[in-house]
Amino acid sequence: MPIIQPHPAGAILAVKVVPGASREKVVGPLGERLKVTVRKPAERGAANRALCKLLADALGVRPGDVEVLRGEGRPEKDLLVRGLAPDEVSRRLGLA
Repeated sequence: MPIIQPHPAGAILAVKVVPGASREKVVGPLGERLKVTVRKPAERGAANRALCKLLADALGVRPGDVEVLRGEGRPEKDLLVRGLAPDEVSRRLGLA
């Protein structure tokens, strides 16, 4: 399964988040997911919010345009990126 898939509203991005890291970074592909590290701990959704903000900044979209679709309580998540086609998400993240 690809890291980025089409969705009627934009694209679905499969990620593996590492909370509590020393720095926030889009690391790169890890198997069939994009590895991302965030400083916030996995408590009360803090890591999810940090993940969405980091990816929104990396993609050049508003934070509200990135949301967790599946996996809120797990490291493996599927994110919806609104308004960008899969190929544009790939290009902006340097995955193309």
